[in-house]
Amino acid sequence: MSRRLTNLLLLAFLTGAFLTGWTAFGIGTGWVRLPLVFHAVLGFAVVALIPWKSVIVRHGLKVNTGQAATSLALLLLVVVTIASGLLFSTAGVRSYGPLTAMQVHVGGGTLALILTLVHARQRPVRPRAIDLERRSLLRAGAVLGAAGAAYVGVSGATTLLRLPGRDSRPTGSYERGSGDPAAMPVTSWLNDGTPSIAVEDWQLRVGGSTYDRDAIAAFEDEITTILDCTGGWYSEQIWSGARLDRLIGDRAGRSIRIRSATGYERRFPIAEASSLLLATHVGGEPLSAGHGAPARLVAPGRRGFWWVKWVNEIVVDDRSWWLQPPFPLT
Repeated sequence: MSRRLTNLLLLAFLTGAFLTGWTAFGIGTGWVRLPLVFHAVLGFAVVALIPWKSVIVRHGLKVNTGQAATSLALLLLVVVTIASGLLFSTAGVRSYGPLTAMQVHVGGGTLALILTLVHARQRPVRPRAIDLERRSLLRAGAVLGAAGAAYVGVSGATTLLRLPGRDSRPTGSYERGSGDPAAMPVTSWLNDGTPSIAVEDWQLRVGGSTYDRDAIAAFEDEITTILDCTGGWYSEQIWSGARLDRLIGDRAGRSIRIRSATGYERRFPIAEASSLLLATHVGGEPLSAGHGAPARLVAPGRRGFWWVKWVNEIVVDDRSWWLQPPFPLT
């Protein structure tokens, strides 16, 4: 395969893997399997290009050590990203020292894409009509076909050999601490640290109304649902507190903004108010600080970053719920 086609396909496959990975990251429903399949196939397609890319790197080391160093770093990042993802999804390898497998996989993939773009800027390869010739398309199709076969083979082997990956959810997450809140991991999004909140002084603001924790707990609404964290784990618990439709009453608007004491916030369609719960207890016990005390949002069917912790304000307004970043920026 030519250097030109190798680099174009590598850029296309890495970009596709990045986009499908983040799409799967944000979806908590069953059809998340679709982008995950595309993500895995594109990952195997990148692996299939490694022999050709290795030849390019070796040649580059003899000609231009600066640009070759970028290529070599890219190659190493691709190997780390693919290996961490494969070991997580099949063998259930969940951490590397202080880093989770997802942090290694997502971080490595993001850096790999950045380096690919830097490399493309150093040595621009613009698409041409020749890239759509039958021979080029057949080679690209052959790579994707081999990648698809590899995905089917690895998935089949995971099931046949009863590897840990066969028991993961469609999102790829593994079970942790279901029915035992104390065993449920404590995680936060990016730099969102655990604040120090005195429960006896805490109040929830909903428009002109305020509630303390006991008032919310008195509603005694309860739901059993799964918290599926983007860190690669899930936990099914019994959550209790107050449904949001009971807290907002007849307030009119298009969306509900849930704000944390840390400034973290997420918006939801007002139509989902009856399915959202502001929880004060989990498993019959008050929430711990790490799990969002005095109150956290429970959002069934959504990934963990939607489950706002340390909630201190609920606002109903006319802004559309989707007018927000797909992922929190802090």
